[in-house]
Amino acid sequence: MAELDISTKNCIVEQEGNVLIVTLNRPEAKNAFSPEMLLGMYKAWRRLDEDDSLMCAILTANGDTFCAGMDLKAGADGEHRSTDEFMELMGTVPNIHWQALLRDNRPNKPLILAVEGYALAGGTEILQGTDIRIGAENSIFGVTEVARGLYPMSGSTIRLRRQIPYCLAAEILLCGEHITAQQALDFGLINKIVPAGKTLEAAREYAAKICANGPLAVRAVTRSLREHQECMSEDAAMLASDELANPVFASADAKEGMRAFKEKRKANFTGQ
Repeated sequence: MAELDISTKNCIVEQEGNVLIVTLNRPEAKNAFSPEMLLGMYKAWRRLDEDDSLMCAILTANGDTFCAGMDLKAGADGEHRSTDEFMELMGTVPNIHWQALLRDNRPNKPLILAVEGYALAGGTEILQGTDIRIGAENSIFGVTEVARGLYPMSGSTIRLRRQIPYCLAAEILLCGEHITAQQALDFGLINKIVPAGKTLEAAREYAAKICANGPLAVRAVTRSLREHQECMSEDAAMLASDELANPVFASADAKEGMRAFKEKRKANFTGQ
């Protein structure tokens, strides 16, 4: 596994075959956000979009807490830690922080989340920007902003009610309480629970399944999942879906996939 030059002190970005692995790396502060972390995440998601050799990404973290969200201690003290590069980028990409946190401009490739320990506030808000989510049996979730007199600005009031039943989203958002891994699974917030320390292994298994499929098909399905929301009429969504599907069916990969099925062998996809 090779570390990429877009890594920062608080966000390690590595490539493992066709998979980008993004690791939050500020365990001494419970992986609360920092400019260095946001800069690394932003660069990782843009690299995922731009590099055709990458099929998907895994988001995980070092330490016993996945992410505690905003650094409340820094905010309360009025500190504004940043880097020159982050501030310079903000001049041309004013929503760089929202892109980093998967609120805006999400990459059009699948994102797999591996959570160990606490994923609170912004930690659970990031979760909603991912596609497949694994939680350790000791993981704890919650959008806890209201308990601090704050508003969840990374999109939870919009996304959460679309991803799980309305009344459960309202409970999470309005009560601001912690929910266990089992509750998160029962609510439909995560896909799977695994023993502590095994989430990255499980995420790699999902990534391997994705990487075995046709790249064009995976990308088109991901775009449809992201773009064709419940607010669209079914007829309009179907037409938009067809626009994504037609180039896939006309591709060399589609022909190779059907040929491989007929010949009872593994397909050799090229992304063309």
